[in-house]
Amino acid sequence: MIFLVAALVGLGIVLVFIGLAAPDPSDTIQERLLEYSGRETPVTLEEIELSIPFTQRIIVPMVRSVADFITRFTPAQTLESTRHKLELAGNPYNWSAAEFMGFRLIAAVLLAGLFFLLFTVLKAPMSRRLLFTGLAGATGYLFPALWLGSKIRQRQDEIVKALPDALDLLTICVEAGLGFDAAMNKVVEKWDNALALEFARVIQEIRLGKPRREALRNMADRTEVADVTTFVAAIIQADQLGVSIAQVLRIQSDQMRMRRRQRAEEKAHQAPVKMMFPLVFFIFPTIWIVLLGPAVLQVMELGVLGNF
Repeated sequence: MIFLVAALVGLGIVLVFIGLAAPDPSDTIQERLLEYSGRETPVTLEEIELSIPFTQRIIVPMVRSVADFITRFTPAQTLESTRHKLELAGNPYNWSAAEFMGFRLIAAVLLAGLFFLLFTVLKAPMSRRLLFTGLAGATGYLFPALWLGSKIRQRQDEIVKALPDALDLLTICVEAGLGFDAAMNKVVEKWDNALALEFARVIQEIRLGKPRREALRNMADRTEVADVTTFVAAIIQADQLGVSIAQVLRIQSDQMRMRRRQRAEEKAHQAPVKMMFPLVFFIFPTIWIVLLGPAVLQVMELGVLGNF
């Protein structure tokens, strides 16, 4: 009996040592995860969450929640107008119309609250607090719209500058035997600008089954650039009438270059008028101070001005 108990105790001790020495069943899976991740320690859920940028963790969800609230009370026409403006600007942050309006509202509330807190700490009168709080809120609400307008103008100027060179490349490719769609693809491969992105979107819409005319008209609507509208109208008319696209592209290229030269001459003629303000208010006063400053000091030292 004692021998049996001793044998069982010894067997239990052996099994405990075997259990402690045996590898963890999850070690193989853990090793594979570490091998693929290239890290020495496993990644926790907290680390994964903290690796996401602050804007994606905090700002974007807050903007989306406000956007969902705004969508219920905003007219569809206002949302459509905002969406069109975002398209004109290239939508650099991939915002929807409701998200952009939510961002405007959040910016207004935050800026107004910041100024109200600031003037409260400074112990300013309540009238001054309300005045500057209202101005700050209006600024926070209007500034995103002003920023969007500047992005639209910047993108349209970029398209206008890139269009003549793109038409030259289109003309060369079409005259070399490529189709119009393949020539547009060459422009996309060659450059990385707003016009190339629009061409890429046109090609994508055509591949998805949309007619070329409709895809080109959509590009003209997304840019609202007069030169692009003229170019699209010429291509559609050439396609309908069976005119050589290469010849149309050559004519359009010459016209675009002539218009660019005319714009440069127009800006050159406007330069003297634009220089008038800095000359009168910044340069001329400095010149008068440099020229008349010593004379005025001498007159003051002689006491001539004191007699008057």
